[in-house]
Amino acid sequence: MHTTTGAFVCFEGGDGTGKSTQAHALATTLTDRGYRTLLTFEPGDTTVGKELRRIVLDPATGTLSDRTEVLLYAADKAEHVDTVVMPALERGEVVITDRYVDSMLAYQGAGRILDLTDVDLVARWATRDLRPHLTVVLDLDPAHGLGRFDGRDRIEGEPLDFFLRARQAFLSLAGADPDHYLVVDAERPADEIADVVRTRVEPLLAQAAR
Repeated sequence: MHTTTGAFVCFEGGDGTGKSTQAHALATTLTDRGYRTLLTFEPGDTTVGKELRRIVLDPATGTLSDRTEVLLYAADKAEHVDTVVMPALERGEVVITDRYVDSMLAYQGAGRILDLTDVDLVARWATRDLRPHLTVVLDLDPAHGLGRFDGRDRIEGEPLDFFLRARQAFLSLAGADPDHYLVVDAERPADEIADVVRTRVEPLLAQAAR
């Protein structure tokens, strides 16, 4: 199910790819143009989500069952969609989120070597099968992306193979649905990436409120 009001744009990709930078740049540009824009993120952009984020990312949490991790991320997404994303879309706003369902499929599915069909079912149920109009995948060799961090959270501390599997999952998801994805080389200059993203987002703005 795709949204019928507002516009829903998601930024995905590995850590260190510049997702947050590009999400913020797009939100700033659209706000300056007079669009009602909501910039949000997962996990953690709700009161409940903050606690779930602490659990899944804090190294002090230690080892979790892979299925437990899936369900914690799903709970964050359910709360986020019900209390933040859906209300904004119903108001006709442009919702821009840093991470969404694909991150769960890539990290908790492919990264943890779980059945992607099972993880997808949980994720789609949690989010009411709400799908972005466009998902921007910023692609970067994980060895380069992880090298941009001095300290690592619980997920960032996983071995390189984990992130290689996640990267392939992002690219596979994009390749299976090119009408709703844009894959961009994250090593390109930030302003070039922003231009490419704005061009792809432009046709979606007709259904957004100003």
